[in-house]
Amino acid sequence: MARPLIAIVGRPNVGKSTLFNKLVGARVSIVKDTPGVTRDRIYYECEWRGHKVMLVDTGGIEPYSEDVILSQMRAQAQLAIDSADVIVLVTDLLSGVTATDQEVATMLQKSGKPVVLCVNKCDRLGEPQPEFYEFYNLGMGDPIPVSSVHGHGTGDLLDVCYQYIDFKDFEEEDSDLIKVAVIGKPNVGKSSLVNRISGEERMIVSNIAGTTRDATDTVVENQFGKYIFIDTAGIRRKSRVEEDVEKYSVLRSYMAVDRSQVCVIMIDATEGFTEQDSKVAGYAHEQGKACIIAVNKWDAVEKDGRTMQEYRKKLEQDFSFMSYAPILFLSAKTGQRVDKLFELINYVDIQNAMRISTGRLNDLLANATARVQPPTDKGKRLRIFYCTQASTRPPTFVFFCNRKELFHFSYQRYLENQIRETFGLEGTPVRIVVRERGDGKT
Repeated sequence: MARPLIAIVGRPNVGKSTLFNKLVGARVSIVKDTPGVTRDRIYYECEWRGHKVMLVDTGGIEPYSEDVILSQMRAQAQLAIDSADVIVLVTDLLSGVTATDQEVATMLQKSGKPVVLCVNKCDRLGEPQPEFYEFYNLGMGDPIPVSSVHGHGTGDLLDVCYQYIDFKDFEEEDSDLIKVAVIGKPNVGKSSLVNRISGEERMIVSNIAGTTRDATDTVVENQFGKYIFIDTAGIRRKSRVEEDVEKYSVLRSYMAVDRSQVCVIMIDATEGFTEQDSKVAGYAHEQGKACIIAVNKWDAVEKDGRTMQEYRKKLEQDFSFMSYAPILFLSAKTGQRVDKLFELINYVDIQNAMRISTGRLNDLLANATARVQPPTDKGKRLRIFYCTQASTRPPTFVFFCNRKELFHFSYQRYLENQIRETFGLEGTPVRIVVRERGDGKT
């Protein structure tokens, strides 16, 4: 990774996520006064004193818990520790030093990595409270008093972390990364796909719906290119969203779509299309993202010579509102056609960023209007003067005409189809904006 990595670790409910959000300056990690809310590793960029680092928030470490989810959270935290350049151990002034703090400190000392001890919830300014000095007993050097709620001491904390980092050893991050959001309803195999792609147990995988709560980033570089895969919590119907935590998770999923370039919409082949799949895809479509429909668990479907053809035809009807999206049948479990997914991601990303010259567009417009005359109403005919492309991601075309009300939706769709036939634009939505010439808008 092109940025130094600072891992924020500690036992549950000491304020790691609140500190993480304060340091990055955004509500990225879910914060709730309930142990175990943060499960996966959450990465985000932080800038301090002209240098950028990647921060990683982790789930609380319970060293001896036998709970399935808690034990996997512990494994995730260990992965973050192994890959970190500096580790921040967060403790709680109000709770004092606990046995779990001692165990976590011992685990970190064995890692051989630089560790900075952060005593959180030091909310009063001035000299630290007497309880603060108890944390010297952890043997981790001088503790840094911090208030993650108010931001006191966060600069001092980063200053100490930066003492352990030689920024000359890190190259600038590549700008040619493609950001890919993996979205879909719960339990369709999103995390399994990202784990297969990254070659490690990057996300906690469980058959319990709702295991992934945050949107998490995985950097992948292979023969196809460089990517950031954003695994997201499954997006459920609002009537099913009961916990406050899950409400935040849905919001995080939508935010992941917003900051992505390509959306991989995952469908469970054993369940087929559902109404919720259309809602998930609809949001990506509305945001103008390049889209791929990935039918997962294809290995679990009984097949004959026509199964894929019939399934594809059914999906084309179900996703008629985004007929531009290519459909790929794959298996995250076996790796079937996962390489093909990378090729499609590259292709639809190029289409989403395509720019077409005004001259070529107006040549197409002349041919299209000659072939099918613009509509008329009460003796008034629509006249389209010219067309130009206003922006990319998604490709947006502005048509200037004499009367907007004559530019019927059906004729807009006809022109969109003509543009797609001529220039491709597969895998991306197309926006058409109609302006009356001289209306003062661009």
